[in-house]
Amino acid sequence: MTDAKADEAGMSRDMSRDPEVVSRFVEHFAAQLVEAGMPRMPARVFAALLAADDGALSSADLGEQLKISPAAVSGAVRYLAQVHLVSRQREPGSRRERYQVHSDQWYEVLGNRELILKRWQDALREGVATLGADTRAGRRLAETLAFFQFVESEFSELLERWRVRREELFGEG
Repeated sequence: MTDAKADEAGMSRDMSRDPEVVSRFVEHFAAQLVEAGMPRMPARVFAALLAADDGALSSADLGEQLKISPAAVSGAVRYLAQVHLVSRQREPGSRRERYQVHSDQWYEVLGNRELILKRWQDALREGVATLGADTRAGRRLAETLAFFQFVESEFSELLERWRVRREELFGEG
């Protein structure tokens, strides 16, 4: 990334940061994620990984930084891996794992939601057929189905626009 693009994206090139300042950011951003529905410990682990310069930390690093147990790290990482926000990587020549976020994690997470939307649509179609399209419940399900169909149709275009915008801002495809 060029210096101008880093500045435009609001990034600092100063790599020395006060751990207390980083901790405040991690806890603040984690609180925002919790408010949006993410469980507390995965939110804290995700925010810590996001704030790490290389986007990766070991279990021990996470435990030390967040003052949590190895079991808490493990549970949080399991959740984050299931929702495609982090991946596990072995440290070369070691049995230790590092957990990493990727620069395109939001794109990946949202891209994977398309499968969920399709399953929900299938279930809603079945619900409309089962309850009857002419019932109040059937009409409510049909409206929900129409909403998810609309979201799905807009989703592909939205993700494509993001790919173009990301390339403009960060030079990564």
